[in-house]
Amino acid sequence: MPKNHVDIQNLQVRDIPEKHESIQPIDEKVTLVVTQAFGPGGHNLVGFSDVKFNNHPAVSLLVRTPDGREGIVHLSPIHGDKRKVGFTDITPGTRCTLLCPVTKRPLEKLGPVDDGSGAEYYALYLTPKLSKGHAVAVTDMWDHFHSRIVDDEAVISYWAQTHTP
Repeated sequence: MPKNHVDIQNLQVRDIPEKHESIQPIDEKVTLVVTQAFGPGGHNLVGFSDVKFNNHPAVSLLVRTPDGREGIVHLSPIHGDKRKVGFTDITPGTRCTLLCPVTKRPLEKLGPVDDGSGAEYYALYLTPKLSKGHAVAVTDMWDHFHSRIVDDEAVISYWAQTHTP
């Protein structure tokens, strides 16, 4: 991957900011729990249903498969936890359309996952402002567990700190 596509001179690298109410550690090991996640219409998709994981309300998405089947899947709000319930009868590796279960609008595409899989990242926003700088990035490939939490551009900052120009 060529390094000249990143404007290093204008990239700002900052420390990870203070926590927001939308992501909370559950113990000193810094396990993050997403407590609010907004779809493209500004609806909070955490607690959309009564499904819970470790007593934390699930993040709910409407998922559509290429063959036209669709249903609601409830994801664990605990970052890195692969548990999900609901519409889960989907073959691993299937590219799905991710939608807001309230408005049925597609989630906003953030860009490709840089692992050669062909998966794309889509945004669940951490604040009602719907800012890409504060989002959970989920992939559109079923059972492709590469979600990312971007808070105040922290993922970009991590990349900049670990890659030399």
